[in-house]
Amino acid sequence: MKARSKALLLALCAVLLVAVSVLGTMAYLTSKTQVITNTFTVGDINIELTETKPESRQAKIIPGVDIEKDPKVTVKANSEACWLFVKVEQTGTFVTDKVTYSVMTGTDGWKALPGVDGVYYREVGAVTTDTDFYVLTGNTAHPNGVVIVSDKLTKAEIDTITDGNQPKLTFTAYAVQKEGIDTAADAWAKVNTTSGSN
Repeated sequence: MKARSKALLLALCAVLLVAVSVLGTMAYLTSKTQVITNTFTVGDINIELTETKPESRQAKIIPGVDIEKDPKVTVKANSEACWLFVKVEQTGTFVTDKVTYSVMTGTDGWKALPGVDGVYYREVGAVTTDTDFYVLTGNTAHPNGVVIVSDKLTKAEIDTITDGNQPKLTFTAYAVQKEGIDTAADAWAKVNTTSGSN
């Protein structure tokens, strides 16, 4: 019996030794990818509305003397692509055909937003440097914007302009991200014109 137990024990040891050596040499086929890390940064749009002329923001209406007026919207460096808007509000007495201005439109200019009086827009790509967009059409003497005063403006017409109804132009600029917004009308719908920022 001892010999049989010994032989059985020896056989079990041999089987165990074979199993350990086979399992030790057995390997799985494995592979590992490179690590990819995604960092999400914040996009930003910054704009500025400035004007240097007229210097005191007031100018006298004198027949035949044009008034230099150069409002411009600057899309600041490193801003994302955007829909850029400018709202031009006219109040007071502008003598028809004698005290006039126009917004710079055309191929490279502003476009009137259909159905919204006094609102103009343009599409602006992402910028790496400050990029300026003048609002008003200019002339030879004042290329960055002008209010034209006709030399046919009469004293009687000037007298209709009183302290309470002096002509005023007010400009407000807005920018809305271009990403995910397909039309200027959709972008304008996102503008809250009653608050200081959006």
